[in-house]
Amino acid sequence: MMGQVSMALSVIHNVVPCVQRERVYHGSYDTSHRHHGAAETMANVVLESELDLEALNKTLDGMDAAELVSWGAETFGESLVMSTSFGIQSAVMLHLVTQVMPNIPVIWVDTGYLPVETYRFAEELTQRLGLNLKVYQSPMSPARMEALHGRLWDQDNVEALNRYDYIRKVEPMQRALKDLGARAWLAGLRANQTSHRQTLGRIAQQNDIYKLHPILSWHSRDVYKYLTTFDLPYHPLFDQGYVTVGDWHSSRPMTDDDGDERATRFKGLKQECGLHLHLPQTQGEADSLNSSSL
Repeated sequence: MMGQVSMALSVIHNVVPCVQRERVYHGSYDTSHRHHGAAETMANVVLESELDLEALNKTLDGMDAAELVSWGAETFGESLVMSTSFGIQSAVMLHLVTQVMPNIPVIWVDTGYLPVETYRFAEELTQRLGLNLKVYQSPMSPARMEALHGRLWDQDNVEALNRYDYIRKVEPMQRALKDLGARAWLAGLRANQTSHRQTLGRIAQQNDIYKLHPILSWHSRDVYKYLTTFDLPYHPLFDQGYVTVGDWHSSRPMTDDDGDERATRFKGLKQECGLHLHLPQTQGEADSLNSSSL
């Protein structure tokens, strides 16, 4: 097994630029089954003091994507998790990371409003890559949310979208990170996706969690090369003109009039859903955020 992993990583280093059954969590669960070894001890030592992110980013900038994942695994041990949206190009990060950490907890926030194609794509990748998938959902059902707040995505204002994102995405993600004892989080953000992501480093801090961005400097051609090299699939909606996909009501195919791919999300009202910035701690804080801060 180790030989196969080493071979896979050697291929990845040449490509990238310089199943457990899922469980759905509406509440907390017992994490005592997770093993605690030398890696976790090392992580505790590292995290007892705050990391010098500026200096560390200078070092990490010299690593390729696979090397950064390996560094994260060695540094944070079992307190390292990753997230996925099962979006257009999600197979890249899922494959890249699981070559290094086959059993890493993979957090998927299921809003209850994802396209049918996303659920099928998630099942395909979970089976193919043997993902240790942790599915989290809001404790408020879609029907109850709509009864109490209306169709928040149809109200054409940022405050309503922020409320939607907090209920369906941010709160479940906060709970997932807490349940899993996460101290660091691997995310597949790329700098050319949004203005906020252009400001990120290879490692950043979001609330009390460290964020690692292995493919931050990648462009679409790098993603395409990785997918084709390892025969990995795009999301099915890519063939229908989607370049990014989230909930069915807030995603659409890209047109010639769109300035960038994120214009196809949230009716152009904002670029971020809230998961990859400062996570609001309360609903009131979520309501106060504007489009540039999410």
